[in-house]
Amino acid sequence: MTSSAAAELSAHAQQTRYPSRAAVMGWIFFDWAAQPYFTLITTFIFAPYFATYVAPDPATGQSLWGFATAASGLLIALASPVLGAIADASGRRKPWIALFGAMLVIGSSLMWFGKPGDSAGIPALLIAYAIATIGVEFATVFNNAMMPNLVPPEKIGRLSGTGWATGYVGGILSLILVLGFLAANPQTGKTLIGLEPWFGLDPALHEGDRISGPLTAIWFVVFVAPMMLLTPDFPAKLKPRAAVREGLRELRETLRDLPKRRSLAAFLIANMIYTDGLVSLFAFGGIYATATFGWSTIQIGVFGVILAIAATFGAFAGGRLDDALGPKRVIAGSMILLLFAITGILLTDPAHVLLIEVTPPQPGGPLFGAPAERAYLALGCLIGIAGGPLQAASRTLLIRLAPRERIAQYFGLFALTGKVTSFIGPLLVASVTAITASQKAGMAVLVLFFIAGLILLTRVRRTAP
Repeated sequence: MTSSAAAELSAHAQQTRYPSRAAVMGWIFFDWAAQPYFTLITTFIFAPYFATYVAPDPATGQSLWGFATAASGLLIALASPVLGAIADASGRRKPWIALFGAMLVIGSSLMWFGKPGDSAGIPALLIAYAIATIGVEFATVFNNAMMPNLVPPEKIGRLSGTGWATGYVGGILSLILVLGFLAANPQTGKTLIGLEPWFGLDPALHEGDRISGPLTAIWFVVFVAPMMLLTPDFPAKLKPRAAVREGLRELRETLRDLPKRRSLAAFLIANMIYTDGLVSLFAFGGIYATATFGWSTIQIGVFGVILAIAATFGAFAGGRLDDALGPKRVIAGSMILLLFAITGILLTDPAHVLLIEVTPPQPGGPLFGAPAERAYLALGCLIGIAGGPLQAASRTLLIRLAPRERIAQYFGLFALTGKVTSFIGPLLVASVTAITASQKAGMAVLVLFFIAGLILLTRVRRTAP
């Protein structure tokens, strides 16, 4: 940790009276509220459904989804630092969370209208996806900025890891709800546990897949309430118009000052690279698995549940390792695991595991019964175990390095570096996939992001546990 940041945190710890356990739990529930968007929409249910049943073919679907992800990521990148600066000047966080949470709710709800084979509706569907993505990402910026006032500095890693882990549990439960009670196999008309879909959802129209959008919206509204009601906000400082002027002035000062904070600048650049790779990996992982093995929504959903369970344990353990060893070590270890996992996935197909020939899946065979499917499942679990700690430790490392009085600005810059090139990963995956008509070739480019992130992380000065 830099000496100035350490001094600021220590002085603040001595002067601050931290809020109640209920207030902290309310903040943690934001991750629970938001995670189903990433679990149901971007990874395991709606994205694979879009690529397989709405788009003309899976490769085209992966390309279109990638372009929409890239466009929304670019807008998020450009606006995040400005909004963070304004929030620091105004002092408030919750009004921003409410505003962007509304965008998440509206965009997610509109995904219900994405019917199978409806090519004419694809542009509107991708716009709804972009609106929801912008909403959830901006809301997360302001939620993250509340962290330093909730617990002492020595517990920040545990708080961050617990938040991520709790979010994964929420994602697991939402996925179980969809698979067990809402999404049915079009051939059998039954859900994963053998029930007729609730609410009369029609399996032939994939209404169980499409309901994941409205469910995400309702889930967010219900479970963000504890944070809005129990967690104290920062006191108001300036009126909106004055906050805009002051925020922009402070942002200019922050950007001029950033080159002097070499360790912080190096971290933000590293975060820019490896977050791009991680976002792309999550965005296309479900689509890639669906095309590689021909898994149905139920199969990819079970895969998602298992991955989320692995990620939950990874995030809990990562938070404790963060406090014990420091976030930089946790970030580096997570990237090494991700490199191993994605390399293994690229060397696995239905007839091969790490280039070794195996018996391919048989029609009507047991769930994940083939060796290649089990290997893919194991490698996916490794991604889950590493992904949570990587994200949780990244936001704690920022808190350890950034000046406290401008924490929302720096979380805006954090979002900027996580998003300003976030269009590059999806764009490269989409472009290479479109050019080669090979999803494997498109996914292979992600290896470069994690290698570059590891190299850049070495320039971040080691922080104290």
